[in-house]
Amino acid sequence: MEGIPHPIPRTVEEVFNDFKGRRAGLIKALTTDVDKFYQQCDPGGFAVFYTYFHSHKKENLCLYGLPNETWEVNLPVEEVPPELPEPALGINFARDGMQEKDWLSLVAVHSDSWLLAVAFYFGARFGFGKNERKRLFLMINDLPSIFEVVTGNVKQSKDQSANHNSSGKSKSSAKVSRQSEPQSKMVKMSPPSKDEDESGEEEEEDDEQGATCGACGDSYGTDEFWICCDICERWFHGKCVKITPAKAEHIKQYKCPSCSSKRARV
Repeated sequence: MEGIPHPIPRTVEEVFNDFKGRRAGLIKALTTDVDKFYQQCDPGGFAVFYTYFHSHKKENLCLYGLPNETWEVNLPVEEVPPELPEPALGINFARDGMQEKDWLSLVAVHSDSWLLAVAFYFGARFGFGKNERKRLFLMINDLPSIFEVVTGNVKQSKDQSANHNSSGKSKSSAKVSRQSEPQSKMVKMSPPSKDEDESGEEEEEDDEQGATCGACGDSYGTDEFWICCDICERWFHGKCVKITPAKAEHIKQYKCPSCSSKRARV
């Protein structure tokens, strides 16, 4: 868990990278690994393993995001005070008393709060000044929150939103014509339409350069394969949602993990 086999971040950049790693792990737990996460949060799931050591039949469990982009469900640390701020306690007890999507949203909100607490704990511990704290917050705030990713309600900047609203999905044909750019599954590999003017293409490229992955939050890169969800219209790194260009060619309508899980629970 938090035995700190990982290097302790001391600079703004190191704290932000630690934040991104933990965030990516938590997003995996709540999206691509949601079935595994749900099972591990069985309210009585740890009773068999801990009955010998504890008098309680059920244990309060926490969801931890780790800097190496993994996650785990575990008991809270016993030391007081703990090495790091602790996540929300007892998420497993709420599991069977709520709709799954509502429970996941609640865990996502608490995970967002925990990530900020950990990041600014490091900032306080290593004496970040006003400008360093502000820079760290702005870097963090550029990423969608875990709650936004899990619920599919990723908020965009005004400039990005305006570009998306003005261009819509009609620009998908141009996006898929260039191998290094994100590819939409609606039109697959069709070339750009002939009546699309050059100014429209330039606007589109600016739009793409401002895009961020709905799973990990990293910005668009020209050397990476991306895929767009046809339901919520968010972009994802292929590697984040386990989709390769070859697989994408056989998908008529792509639904991201979040949209797929919503449909499955309706």
